[in-house]
Amino acid sequence: MSGDTPSIIIGQDRAVESFVAARESGALHHAWLLSGPRGVGKALFAVQAATRLLADAAGPPVGLPGLATPPEHRIARLMAAGSHPDFRLLERLENKSGTGLARNITVDQVRELAGLFAATPALSEWRAVVIDSADDLERSAANALLKMLEEPPARSVFFLVSHAAGRLLPTIRSRCRRLEFQTLDDDAMAAALAQALPEASAAERAGLVPLAGGSVGRALNYHELDLAPLEAQALDILRTGDATNLKRSKLATALGGRGAAPRYAAFLELLPALVAREARSLSGNGQGRALDAYARVRETCALAPRLSLDAAATGFQLGTILASVAGEPTRR
Repeated sequence: MSGDTPSIIIGQDRAVESFVAARESGALHHAWLLSGPRGVGKALFAVQAATRLLADAAGPPVGLPGLATPPEHRIARLMAAGSHPDFRLLERLENKSGTGLARNITVDQVRELAGLFAATPALSEWRAVVIDSADDLERSAANALLKMLEEPPARSVFFLVSHAAGRLLPTIRSRCRRLEFQTLDDDAMAAALAQALPEASAAERAGLVPLAGGSVGRALNYHELDLAPLEAQALDILRTGDATNLKRSKLATALGGRGAAPRYAAFLELLPALVAREARSLSGNGQGRALDAYARVRETCALAPRLSLDAAATGFQLGTILASVAGEPTRR
């Protein structure tokens, strides 16, 4: 993204308009539940809403429509540096072994918010907290947060990002105003990816759109993991078959190699969409085989991570299913 142009939240106009109207009414609710699929802009919305709220409160007034704040604004600079004294972002921290992220947001992280609310706000009368995501709160952390939502500090706003709001404590949900976020249509996806991946070619961005299911976050993950070669291998098997087993063996090797776990997980996520897209382009017996393959690919991709199936063996099995679309017989 450009360093001198504020990012635009694309495809979520209703959520933006609802929040802006509430803010301008002078009766801003103290807690907002941002609910919807992963990767559709909820976290970006939360940070931008918090930034704009704090910027307008501290001055100078922004004067832009929606939630945008110019990057050169002093509050935007503090937020970008992670050093705004009246803002906190709660997310999973690195685990003790340093090999990845912890499973949950802990109760200690939530309790540390007490320090934010015990002190007088430094730059304006407002404070803001973003929790990304509330789904990651451990039970005791959720209960600690609930107490804060039940007795909210004055001029403080909580933004709770949630990919599965139905799993949150009902008492937390009841104390939040809910904003629903939807998957993006193809035009919105194209615009969002042009903003997020200006260095990528138009063809590269266009190739991500049908695979990502309306999720910019998923598309960016696919791009970062360079899944295009795996997609090309899968399509080649699907369209031309694999009489010698060489293609599916190559796919299995790529998915089962050392350090390939993130690409393997992402490939399992994208493959059903790829087969479904191909099925729509076919007709007659070919479409029938593709629809059958789609059902079996979807089942295999769902079960493999749950059962911790070997990645290489799963890749070979998926290759066999894909080859059946080209007319090759395959065992069920």
